Amino acid sequence: MGKSSKKPLLIAAVGAGIAAITVGLGKAFRDMKASAKAQHEVDKAEFAAVKAESKANFEENRGHNTFAKAKADAKKNWDDAHMSTSERAAKEQEARDARIVEAKARAEEANARYEAAKKQ
Repeated sequence: MGKSSKKPLLIAAVGAGIAAITVGLGKAFRDMKASAKAQHEVDKAEFAAVKAESKANFEENRGHNTFAKAKADAKKNWDDAHMSTSERAAKEQEARDARIVEAKARAEEANARYEAAKKQ
């Protein structure tokens, strides 16, 4: 008789545990759904912004974009995408060297202005 009295209690405890889990899962799924809807709204707004910016850029550059320029840009992008790693590294180093030369020239110009201002 002792065993039969424990069975309903065990079944009730398991049932309560399952009920708690389903309530918790339901809340989790509702939270995920709300989060997904909010993210969708953000994505829609960002997409609309990028689309508007693209249209504005296109209109601003309408007279400047020619077929020859578009073709040259496409070829440059194609070539850049198909470079070997050593070619890409060399090109990046070349760009860095050019920036260093430009920065040194700006620094020399600023120092000359500083010296001229200091003498006055």
